[in-house]
Amino acid sequence: MPLSQTQIKEILPHRSPLLLLDSVSELIPGISIVSSVTINPKWDIFSGHFPDYPVLPGIYITECMSQAAALMLLSIPERNGKLPLLFQLQQIRFLHSVFPGDVMELKASLKCELGSEMYDCKVSSYVNGKKVAYGIVTMVLK
Repeated sequence: MPLSQTQIKEILPHRSPLLLLDSVSELIPGISIVSSVTINPKWDIFSGHFPDYPVLPGIYITECMSQAAALMLLSIPERNGKLPLLFQLQQIRFLHSVFPGDVMELKASLKCELGSEMYDCKVSSYVNGKKVAYGIVTMVLK
């Protein structure tokens, strides 16, 4: 089930400048998602990280993966209107740098439901088919 950014905004509460998903190419609600974001060279973060070698901070990569997981979880209609909060990061690994102009593909899948609207999700990100980061995010829906 592909989604545009307009449709993503109907599900996720994030807004500019922190809505970091451009589109979704695959979605099985509550189970898995494949989404993407084009890393915009005009983002303010690149003026300081780093002016002579602009590279996307790992925390932004983590946020992108977390938003993909949140969108997957919130795509179930009964969860409409819930606020996705990042609860825990586990085993997050960064393998390669991400640069302005890159298109980052983000994948997330449900690992397990922990109860009380808390979920572990496997997440990963890729640029040109090469894995750049992966790990597990725990999301809680309020």
